[in-house]
Amino acid sequence: MYDLVHFHALATPKNKAIIDLHTGESYDYAHADRRISQIASLLSKAVAGKRGERVVVISRNSALMLLLHHACERAGLIFVPLNWRLATPEVAALIEDAQPSIVIWQKEFEAHAEPAFAYAKENCRICLNGAGEDLAVDEVTNFKAPVGIDENETSLLLYTSGTSGKSKGVMFTRKSLLYSTLNFALSAGVNQNSVSLCDMPLFHVAGLLAVARTPLFFGGSVVVSQKFDPIKTFENLTDPKLGITYYFCVTQMATLMREKNPAGAMKRLAHLDVLQTGGAPNPPASVRAWAEDGVAQVDGFGMTEIGSAFSMPPHDVSIIKEKAGSVGMPSPFTEGKIMTPEGREAGPNEIGELWVRGPNVTPGYWNKPVETAATFHGEWLKSGDSARKDEDGFYYIVDRTKDMFISGGENVYPVEIEAVLAEMPEILDCAVIGVPDEKWGEVGAAIILLKEGNDSMTSDAVIDFVKTRLASFKAPKHVRFVDDLPRTPSGKVQKHKLRDAWTG
Repeated sequence: MYDLVHFHALATPKNKAIIDLHTGESYDYAHADRRISQIASLLSKAVAGKRGERVVVISRNSALMLLLHHACERAGLIFVPLNWRLATPEVAALIEDAQPSIVIWQKEFEAHAEPAFAYAKENCRICLNGAGEDLAVDEVTNFKAPVGIDENETSLLLYTSGTSGKSKGVMFTRKSLLYSTLNFALSAGVNQNSVSLCDMPLFHVAGLLAVARTPLFFGGSVVVSQKFDPIKTFENLTDPKLGITYYFCVTQMATLMREKNPAGAMKRLAHLDVLQTGGAPNPPASVRAWAEDGVAQVDGFGMTEIGSAFSMPPHDVSIIKEKAGSVGMPSPFTEGKIMTPEGREAGPNEIGELWVRGPNVTPGYWNKPVETAATFHGEWLKSGDSARKDEDGFYYIVDRTKDMFISGGENVYPVEIEAVLAEMPEILDCAVIGVPDEKWGEVGAAIILLKEGNDSMTSDAVIDFVKTRLASFKAPKHVRFVDDLPRTPSGKVQKHKLRDAWTG
């Protein structure tokens, strides 16, 4: 099977591959390839050369995590990065599901790693002390992938972010990894000259695949940061020494950068080839604001199950402004369609469920055949997202199907209300959920995070504003102002927690 890091180590050995802002490590392709071989040899020997064994890694973002990812692939093992932000019992449940033969962890996550000791022998327990060079390995520098590995073998296991409750392990084959990478690269214009800043978590599909794996696949560079900070991230994006050319973040992160940096500062990001957002629909007002700053800020759509699969074209700002709110078109190796509850394909602008198929789509969930069967209809993966497609073939995510509520017999999609609330200058972020109501069955409740200095904002002002933009039945009947919103590590609002808190 292909090994693009090894290819670039031969073709362009001195080109920069990975820079770690926390440890100061810097790897050109020759150095990265050598370390990957050494780590792959270590891991393969630890499991006596068996293929398909799971390697759980619990670590903050680092260059070493990327080396481990590629080393597992080279050795025929399954890389399983886990969310260190979870509580120990939550991590233990994921470990029980994956049953790893090897566990690797940073010292601060010792408690998270301990449940894996039931599966990993003592010689397969590796505690990391610092940078990638600190990982003691043998001197093998030309480790080759085992003969017989094919494109349908599982190479990566990523657990879903839990926006709807319990996480599931999504299997990535070498084939689905390849096509997810190609999809993102061809949509966002990633190439050997690209320099990506990665401060999305590397246990998440966007961070590991779209932001980090894609530029390495094409011989570009990845600058790894441990975390997002709206001010520091902006400094990194505008640092000429780093030379960042593209950046991927969730919608909330882009909003915070605009909020926390000086007015007009975003114009300094006009040098980026693309500023990609995902994870949640981007309000049209935000897309247009970025366009006015000269920034090609484009929204896209993906899932752990499909990788990066839809994107707005970043090369024409006039299209970005005209189609503001759209997640764009299917990527080159992805097909999409909108299906109605009656089982027919929807017409233009008719709302239904988004179905996706293509070689980028997962074959299913680890150890969960029932959930896998429920997610697929033949080759088509049912996304669980309500969407529509306009006459020009651009897709719009209306909402998660489960988040839609019915008020007085009318379908209400919270994301439509959230987009209107985003136009209010006093609001930093918000989420709308459906809550029980004796008269109407369900009504909307807006949970709002205000910008600093806007404590005088009232519920009536919020409701009245929405009524100037939308039908009265869509306006929220309840408004709560909060200090924070529950989120997954990738930035998605966990609406199930908001609903539980409301009814509880």
